[in-house]
Amino acid sequence: MISQKKEKTIAPEVDFSAAREMARYLKEPEAMYVGAPGKHGYLRLGFELDKEGKSILRDLDRRHPLIVQQELYFDEEMPEMPCVYILSSGGPNVDGDRYRQDITVKKDAYAWVSTGAATKLAEMRYNYSGLVQNIVLEDNAYLEFMPEPVIPCKHTRFISDTRLTVAENATVFYSEIFMGGRKYYNEGELFQYDILSVCSHGERPDGKQLFREKFVIDPAMEHPRNLGVMGRFDVFANVLVMTPKEKADEIYDRTEAFLDRSNMIAAGITRLPNDAGLLYKVLGMEPGPVKKMVRSFCSTVRQVVKGHPVPEEFPWR
Repeated sequence: MISQKKEKTIAPEVDFSAAREMARYLKEPEAMYVGAPGKHGYLRLGFELDKEGKSILRDLDRRHPLIVQQELYFDEEMPEMPCVYILSSGGPNVDGDRYRQDITVKKDAYAWVSTGAATKLAEMRYNYSGLVQNIVLEDNAYLEFMPEPVIPCKHTRFISDTRLTVAENATVFYSEIFMGGRKYYNEGELFQYDILSVCSHGERPDGKQLFREKFVIDPAMEHPRNLGVMGRFDVFANVLVMTPKEKADEIYDRTEAFLDRSNMIAAGITRLPNDAGLLYKVLGMEPGPVKKMVRSFCSTVRQVVKGHPVPEEFPWR
């Protein structure tokens, strides 16, 4: 039985004209214009329970180069949870690319979403690459969003804006991992990108604003190697968990902040404003250990909320 219903719509525009930090990068690319076919990717995913109470990918719409196929059920700890990989047929993001992803998890439904590989941000000469994400969780919904790392090349320009609209009794685990660059390419390209602008904000379904976090990394203005930014670390993970306060309190109590100087990895946790949930950050030298820390934290969240741990990662990941 095919669970998906595909209703084609016009892909929404992706507009970052109000972002002052990108004003320097508005030149039209000479090859393909901003948002040209194949450069304006759109994805809509909708998860809900079917008549038997099984969580399924009911709604799907996609525009190249973004691709999503049938949901899979491979999580050994939660075999009833649909797992979806977001793929791209267009290679790395280039200047002029605009992407939008809308993910909705309906009442009582649950899902796991990731990417099939790291997101590569190619060298850019004219414009920038932009991503808008709208993630909506209805009553008692649960979502784990754990994409592979973002790898910015030399002279990359990238901006993203993620809005999390989450019911008070729902839980979302949203993670991002950013590499410093192509560490082992030639003599290395760490922190040689032009700009990374990343914004995430949370709200309730009635529109009440809960928090907003934005960081703009411009190595030419303030180098990430400075003390208080990245220092000696090369990889940065940012995790947002929106969950009911009693769940957040338990997760917080189970999670330790630490600095391991011998293995060069560190992690910290704090509370989001307005009892929205938790903010967890990891610093490391290589993506593997950082991903492992993020996955371990996700396991803590899942155990508290769903009563199940996260299984071991596949060796090929």
